[in-house]
Amino acid sequence: MILQNSFSIRNEKLQRLFLFLLFAGPFNCFASYSMATELVYSITEGLPKGVLIGSIGADLNLGYADPPLSFTLASNQISGQYVDLSSATGDLHTSAKEIDRERLCPGNLDIQDCILLLDIIVLPQQYFRFVKIKVVVKDVNDNAPSFPVAVIHLSVPENAQVNTRLAIEHTALDPDVGVNGVHTYWLENNFGVFTLDVEENVNGEKTPYLIVTGPLDRETRDEYVTSIIAEDGGNPPLLGTAALKISITDVNDNCPVFNESQIKVTIYGNSTIGTLVTQVHAVDLDLGSNAQITYSYSERVSQKTKALFTLGEITGTIKLSQRIDANTVQLHKLTVLGNGPGCIPAVITVLVSIIKVVFNPPVIVPRYIATEAQGVIYLQESDPANSPIAFITIKDSDQKQKVDCYLEGDGPFRISPYQTYINEYLLETTEPLDYELKQKYAITIFAKNSQGLLGRTFVKIQVVDENDNSPVFAHLLVELSLEENNTPNTFLTKLNAVDADSGERGEVSYFLQPDVASVFTLDAKTGVLTVSMSLDREKKEKYKFSVKAVDSGVPPRESVATVILTVLDKNDNSPRFINKDFSFFVPENFPGFGEIGVIGVTDADVGKNGWVALSILNGSDIFVIDTGNGVLRAKIPLDREQQGSYVLWIQAIDGGDPALSCAAKVTILLLDVNDNPPLVLFPQSNWSYLLVLPSTLPGSSITEVYAVDKDTGMNAVIAYSIIGRRGPRPESFDIDATSGNITLQEALMETDYGLYRLLVKVSDHGYPEPLHSTIMVNLFVNETVSNESYIESLLRREPKISMEEKQPEKLTVTQKQINSSSCLPTLIALSVINLAFLISVVLLATYICFKKGKRHGKKEESLEVQIPLNKETDFHRVEKKPVIITNI
Repeated sequence: MILQNSFSIRNEKLQRLFLFLLFAGPFNCFASYSMATELVYSITEGLPKGVLIGSIGADLNLGYADPPLSFTLASNQISGQYVDLSSATGDLHTSAKEIDRERLCPGNLDIQDCILLLDIIVLPQQYFRFVKIKVVVKDVNDNAPSFPVAVIHLSVPENAQVNTRLAIEHTALDPDVGVNGVHTYWLENNFGVFTLDVEENVNGEKTPYLIVTGPLDRETRDEYVTSIIAEDGGNPPLLGTAALKISITDVNDNCPVFNESQIKVTIYGNSTIGTLVTQVHAVDLDLGSNAQITYSYSERVSQKTKALFTLGEITGTIKLSQRIDANTVQLHKLTVLGNGPGCIPAVITVLVSIIKVVFNPPVIVPRYIATEAQGVIYLQESDPANSPIAFITIKDSDQKQKVDCYLEGDGPFRISPYQTYINEYLLETTEPLDYELKQKYAITIFAKNSQGLLGRTFVKIQVVDENDNSPVFAHLLVELSLEENNTPNTFLTKLNAVDADSGERGEVSYFLQPDVASVFTLDAKTGVLTVSMSLDREKKEKYKFSVKAVDSGVPPRESVATVILTVLDKNDNSPRFINKDFSFFVPENFPGFGEIGVIGVTDADVGKNGWVALSILNGSDIFVIDTGNGVLRAKIPLDREQQGSYVLWIQAIDGGDPALSCAAKVTILLLDVNDNPPLVLFPQSNWSYLLVLPSTLPGSSITEVYAVDKDTGMNAVIAYSIIGRRGPRPESFDIDATSGNITLQEALMETDYGLYRLLVKVSDHGYPEPLHSTIMVNLFVNETVSNESYIESLLRREPKISMEEKQPEKLTVTQKQINSSSCLPTLIALSVINLAFLISVVLLATYICFKKGKRHGKKEESLEVQIPLNKETDFHRVEKKPVIITNI
């Protein structure tokens, strides 16, 4: 929202009349009229460069003008560094310097808005206007709450009653304001005997209180440690944490008490050191040592306040200990604690108000509109009458009282109050200046306040002629050289440019272009170019920049010359290894003069200063290093059994004078070869087996293969795989390659009963060739083991499984295949002869299978094993055991 305190045009007729008068009458009739305007914009803090704040020209309804309008910021304004102003359109943007509300308004953290004040001048003189800009900087939640200390200590007496409240003095601070400030507190762990409550006073300050919710016993537990967390109201909220140590102490039965909770005191700003401010007094009904009371400040009292007011520990007197100056805060809140032995401190608040006594004269602050340099204002003789020179702001101790301001001295100048603003004046000319009549003026500005104190400032005005010649350098290209590591402020050269103009218009000043490195300094008057700090060729070898010669004319004229500085090398860098320590791993029996590794070394210098030679300080009878490429070799084969490691020190020395060197540690570790295959510890033999219940769920762990390897490193890393399978449905089981854990992959059916044989390969990751072992894992799928001798016969009769390099494809055994591979050929043959005889054979075959455990030859081909079972057995009542291991 934009507020405009300008001419208010309320209807269309008045607007037309105003426009008519504006264009019909001469423009210079408004030349001396002071039009004051105020605009208010609102932005949030932290915006990047280039964000539009407001369009001053558009908001003031300033249309086309001839000559064009010019918008400029008044000088001597710190606020100007946060904004960029377009001189042509009046568009106001954020600058590269980010606006941080907490830094911009450090003293207004408890106020929602922060104001950035700007003064804008609209020229030329015919359309002159002075605009005051207020930019309201809104707060964002960019700061998390923080506690003043990392650990908060709190003492609670062991006889504290339930609902006892203890204030936590170290409250969290959040530079943000409003809803983004501290919102609430909570405990990470309350141990069942504490809780936390937050109270807010009339000033909006939130104080956490620890509340006792259960009985305390110091003899059982004398300390509780938890974390107190402060949360702000931002979205998302930010948190701050501090450790809270609660000590349980013994107490007596009476504690100090203040007769009042708050004392208000007023002192004058000219009070002397040692002045008594007030005295606090607490009463303890106990006698002897239990009634001794000491006074101390709360931790919530700032260090500046403690330094300003001293507190008597025994007497409770508060005295002024420092002088009060203009920067002293006018209101101080002193929280005083009355401490008794083993008691909760009594609290009293002392509010100290300071009445400042000011005896200073008014201060005159000029803000120049015209060109100003070194206290001299330069005016062109072509400037018309009523040309503005400067705004004059009078700062007095009492801003509400008007200060009289007037001029002394000769010349066509006047100073007049600026409309709508108190104690602000405009210095301007009353008639055109003539260079031929007078070139210099000296005037004095006086300001007198209601107390009769007088302030003054001197103003020098120089009338300048037209400027028509630019400075000329003797050499447009200046080439210099300097050896690195020079002393600071070393002289480089003296630049010289000549201006043909006379007088001050011919005086030349020298400046470095904005892109010049900060290490160079150019004297503006003498043209002496120096380097302010020591240069390092290794960081930068050449500097190329431009210097500018500017005369004192208005407008100034300038010319540019180029300077090239070459930094010469010195041997100031010692060789540097690419690593602090080198480690190489070499297999034993490494051939002689084989390459062990490369030692990398660099030197930042150039030429002979950067040439590096390597040598071995120790162990040269065994090892040799190539000084050119840094290749490390062993003269003889290395045997790990004789020595497992070697430590060498390599020295690098450069070719400088004097030479510089450094050394690095090289560790050579000999590696063993892979000569031990894995040893299977479980299962213990190829003939052991494991009972697997049909009710086992898929994904269940059945058993595991466990093996160890006597080698080390990767030679001892073991992997498990199944390379051969036998059984009704062998793909039902799989093994984890890392752990060796065998799991059931698919649900077992009645047709899956029988013996499964898994040939497991246990392999290491040895180098150069991995070694392996094999183990047979036998899984017997059935409800129970009723005939171990029968299982033994199956293990003996089961054909051998050949090793495979990859896991065999899954075999799908259907119910149809099982029936056809067992008794189907016999049944077909018998059915041809006689259906009745077929039934008898089937019954007989079934009886034989259940009683004798025999099977036909085609059952071996289909890998099925049928177990004779008692038909009267209730399978649902059989106790199911997940894993039964039997070693035969």
